[in-house]
Amino acid sequence: MKENIVIVGRKPTMNYVLACLTLFHQGFSEVTIRARGRAISKAVDVVNIVKEKFIPTAKVKSLELGNERLVTERGEVVNLSTIAITLAKE
Repeated sequence: MKENIVIVGRKPTMNYVLACLTLFHQGFSEVTIRARGRAISKAVDVVNIVKEKFIPTAKVKSLELGNERLVTERGEVVNLSTIAITLAKE
């Protein structure tokens, strides 16, 4: 499993920004930000904050969109959108 993945969830946006910056400062040249469902907009915010405020040389290397099928506790099948954005530091 890769160690350079940040999975965005319910925590404040800046927690994920700090996680990305920490990975870059640990020596990773690429960091992947993953999210699904309602957290997708927060993942996009994280990428924009990292690029605009902290690492202006960072570029979006890849962007993957997809969906997952989940079964809820009630037995309902739900499609959930997913995103994976890879940032590369030059």
